[in-house]
Parts: sequence; structure tokens; C-alpha cells
Amino acid sequence: MTFELVFSEEALSALKNLDNETAKRIIEKLEEASVNPAHFFKRLAGREEYKLRIGDYRVLARLFISEKKIFVLSLGHRKNVYKRK
Repeated sequence: MTFELVFSEEALSALKNLDNETAKRIIEKLEEASVNPAHFFKRLAGREEYKLRIGDYRVLARLFISEKKIFVLSLGHRKNVYKRK
């Protein structure tokens, strides 16, 4: 059973600002990861978030295993995405 993908406003905004090819790659990878998130997502050290690598881009998300949801917090280039707000 696949997990439901839920996007934050920040993630949707970042996705819209990317070029179409990159955005498509990210969406396809998220759909692939929604089947078995434990295989694709890695936990960030000292944080509750998980990361998904897609080339030079990263998706930061929270996994809710019992609810079968992946909440995408943010996404972007690897040099910028980890900075805390």
C-alpha cells in the first residue's frame, strides 16, 4: 500500500519555481518512494526530518508511518535546503 503525499505551502512554492524537467524528476521519485519510504528516505542526524536525494536536490519530509503519510516540508538544491529558518 502506498503512502499519501502531502505538500506544505513552502514545498509547493519551491516545486513551482523549478524548471519542468527537475520538478518532474522530483515528483516521479516521490511517487516511487511512496511505495516503500523506509528504503528511500534517510533520517537526518539530530532532527525529526528525513531526506530524499534526487541528484543535487533534496526533499525534506516527515514520515507518519501509522497514518501512511509523507508530509513534504521543503525541497531544493542541496546547498540551501538544510538551512534552518
